[in-house]
Amino acid sequence: MTCCNDTKLDVIWPKPDPKPNRRTLLKAAGSLAGAAAVTRPHIAKAQQKVTLAFCSQLLCVTPYEVTRFHGFFENEGLEVELVYTRGGNAAMQALVGGAVDYAATSFDVAVQAFANGGGIRRFATTGRLPLFALAVAPGEVDAITSLADLEGRTVGVSALGNADHTLMLFLLAQAGVDSSTINFAVLGPNLYEGLRRGQVAAGMVQEPALSLLVEEGGRVLFNAMDIDDAQEHLGGPYEFMGVAYRADEREDRLEQMRAVARALEAGLRYQSEAPIERLRESLPSELLVGGDGERFDEIVSRYKDSLYPTQVAIDRAACQRVVDAQRMAGILEQDIDLDQLLDQEVVPA
Repeated sequence: MTCCNDTKLDVIWPKPDPKPNRRTLLKAAGSLAGAAAVTRPHIAKAQQKVTLAFCSQLLCVTPYEVTRFHGFFENEGLEVELVYTRGGNAAMQALVGGAVDYAATSFDVAVQAFANGGGIRRFATTGRLPLFALAVAPGEVDAITSLADLEGRTVGVSALGNADHTLMLFLLAQAGVDSSTINFAVLGPNLYEGLRRGQVAAGMVQEPALSLLVEEGGRVLFNAMDIDDAQEHLGGPYEFMGVAYRADEREDRLEQMRAVARALEAGLRYQSEAPIERLRESLPSELLVGGDGERFDEIVSRYKDSLYPTQVAIDRAACQRVVDAQRMAGILEQDIDLDQLLDQEVVPA
């Protein structure tokens, strides 16, 4: 599944199995209004119903499903329906259009929505690094050992203007590489096959594609999911997943937003300390790699300390890095007032 920028509003809803604590995903063919979602089956008392849309990428989803599965939303008096969409743009469209109460997306998506007049504000964070890595195809590892070696090559991205493409342009600019010398191939969310077969020399991939490519003999040039790489190449955390609301509903939803934030923070802290198998059981089985629990365990164990904060208060500097990267990449032309886009009073730093 792609992460955070597919524009088609195609929705996947969680639906429980008859067995307790198991869920499957039902793809909805119609509109948001025509679909139904079911959350944990053992709600103990009447609670506020909340709908929260997000993209369906495994590492984006994990904190939200952990928070729901282990009852942290319930503890705050919330019955949360998690709405799986085909990318963050679809989730943001659902929020702006009034179909859901909240949207969790990459900060790139929030910046673009805000720049285009979307009346949204961001109030909590659940991910401090992009879920991408720049990988070299197995057949090119001897020829490409640095960003400079990409000149004149074909590099795969999910789509032009997406978060991975923006980050790629930023990295090239930082390295002094003229991006006009590079042919960007739009491959959609599944870059793995193109890289494995040598159709592109390098590409921005997510997990588990990255692990699979390394096993096939590929090389990692830059891994944004690793905090040390992010510190070296990006200057520190680079705001990624977080939750937004419609600005005109702030006063009506303020206490509810604080409850959502408290629940997510409790889930993030639990996630940082819990055994991996407890995290795995929180997820719909369809999100695991071919049902491969061991692969999930390996990936989450490797990245969770880098990717996920244990507090949901927004890191303004991490947000500014995203804005600066979009400007440097030529994706963002106008100024962005972070005082307007970020609501840091809901969850004070």
